[in-house]
This record gives sequence, C-alpha cells and structure tokens, in this order.
Amino acid sequence: MAPSVSLAGQAYVAIRGEILRGQLRPGTALSRRRLARDLGMSVVPVADALRRLEGDGLVESRPRAGTRVRVPTDSDVRELYELREALETQSARLFAERATPAQRLELQRLAEQVDGLFGRLAGDGGDPAFQFTVHSHHVELHMHIAEHAGSDLLRQMIERNHVLILNWLFDVSGRRTPLPPRFHAELAAELISGDPLRADAAMRAHVRYGLEEVSGQLRNLTTAEWRVRRERRRPTKGRAQLRVDSRP
Repeated sequence: MAPSVSLAGQAYVAIRGEILRGQLRPGTALSRRRLARDLGMSVVPVADALRRLEGDGLVESRPRAGTRVRVPTDSDVRELYELREALETQSARLFAERATPAQRLELQRLAEQVDGLFGRLAGDGGDPAFQFTVHSHHVELHMHIAEHAGSDLLRQMIERNHVLILNWLFDVSGRRTPLPPRFHAELAAELISGDPLRADAAMRAHVRYGLEEVSGQLRNLTTAEWRVRRERRRPTKGRAQLRVDSRP
C-alpha cells in the first residue's frame, strides 16, 4: 500500500510543479497514459494524482471528454480574489495585533527578499524554474503572516482553500505588468505598524492589485472543445521526462 501512495504523491508533485511553472498552461490536455509513461509508473497513481489536483482546483475533467489543466472563468477569478481578500485581510489585522517583534522583523526581511525576486523576474521572466522560485517565496511570505496571526483555523482555511496557489496560477497565466518597486515592503510596513485598520486596508489593496489585468488576460485564453488528443508514437531513450500534449 505504501509504495502506491508514494508513487501517487510523486506524480502529484511532478504534475503540479509543471502547472505552477506555467509549462502546462490552462487548457492543456492531460493524458493519464502518457503521463504514466513519462513518469515511469502505472496509470493508477497518475489517476490518483489528477483527482487530487482536481480537488485543488488546478485540473478539471469531463466524462468521455478527458482531463485538462483548468481554464478559469471570470467568475472563478473574481470569487478566488474575494475569498483571498476576506481571509488575508483578517490575517493581516491579527498579525498587526499579535505578532512578536521577531516575527515582524522576519516579515520585513521576507518582503524585501520577495521584492528583489520580483524585480529580477520582471527583467528576465522567461525561466520557468526561476518563476517557480519567485512564487514559492511569495507564498512563504503570505503564509508567514497567516502563521503568526494567532489563529490556527484561519491559517488552515488559507491553506485548504488553496487561495495562494490558485492566485499563483492566475498570476503566471495572466499577469504581464511588473509589480511596483517595494510592493511587498510597503505592505509589511503597514502590518508591523501595530494598527489593525492600516494593516487591513493595505492587505485589501495588495490583494486587489492587478485583478482587472489578470481577469482580462485569462478571458482571452482559448476554450477549445474538450477532447484529449491522440498520443503520437515516438521512441523513448534514457530516463523518462514528464511530457504532455500542450495543445488544447
């Protein structure tokens, strides 16, 4: 039993990573057989991984039509931003009230680090591995706020609703304009002020920034008919690489 779970976990991490790196873009058809072949495992753990990804909101399936990376609708984007705003503004208020001096100092450090990474990304955003690193640090910053807001339930809600991961996907797929300089450092300054009202307002503006641009870009994504493309037979050499049909 344990090896099967382990393989499903490996498949989940591999496929999720490709989605969050932007290498499997919204609308990409996902073939279980091809993923299994490329990952060097059977179809069963891959199917388990895809079901988990569907629960995360990253993948969608239709009977007799197949599975693909989820194409977000206008409603998906707006509802996600509304949920994130509700959760993270409360997290910001509580952090402002409850965080220790050491936790506030760490938030400043993380914010400056993330601003530096986004600045580099604006200059050279073509490397998926670096893009993944930037967004990983961005999630870490926001989870630092949630973890030190003093509400374990609120932190769990932010994690379980995948609001940061889905926002990551929307940013990778839809954001074109670079973030302003010191975007996160200015947010951190308001949160460490100790004033919950200032923290609330700053986080609300932070979450809403760029919503219209992201919505507009995602609206232009193709919504081609559902179907999984036939696999093209090709010889494989050496260790299997994760490859899927990226055509809609």
